[in-house]
Amino acid sequence: MKTTNIMIVGVGGQGSLLASKLLGRLLVNAGYDVKVSEVHGMSQRGGSVVTYVRFGDKVCSPVIDAGQADFIVSFEILEAARWLGYLAPGGQIVTNTQQVDPMPVITGAMTYPEDLAEKMRAAGAKVDAFDALQAATEAGSAKAVNLALMGRLSRYFDLDESKWLESIEQTVPAKFLDLNKKAFALGRNA
Repeated sequence: MKTTNIMIVGVGGQGSLLASKLLGRLLVNAGYDVKVSEVHGMSQRGGSVVTYVRFGDKVCSPVIDAGQADFIVSFEILEAARWLGYLAPGGQIVTNTQQVDPMPVITGAMTYPEDLAEKMRAAGAKVDAFDALQAATEAGSAKAVNLALMGRLSRYFDLDESKWLESIEQTVPAKFLDLNKKAFALGRNA
């Protein structure tokens, strides 16, 4: 089997670590060789972060080079645009439409770019953009954006939904399980 490459990009504090841990567990449970990277970038709240998840029959390295990501899962739409050069031809972007202003926008030195989903599509990318923050909030917590995004990503995998739910149960603390399962379902069905 060809190695599949997934980049998870976003802003520090949004839950990308839990998302990559969940994906890793799901794929190991499914019998794949899996490599998950460390976080690259500023992991403090507000800094740009990226993690890599690679899986297949045999995976030697956790690193994904430019033009090799089969999926980019983005917690924030500008981050999807920032990492667009890493998307493989025919790759899929799954992105939250939420906008988190970077420091140059906060200071007034720049304005937040408009119509990013359309610009990425115009560049040839397949873009699935939805309001994961709304799904998470509807589930009970804005912090569940990560599970809403995983729900949306699950639509692109040939793995039964029960396998995803089993991995959620193995990864998420029990007191947050119902909320996270609901966020997953809302993202999957949005």
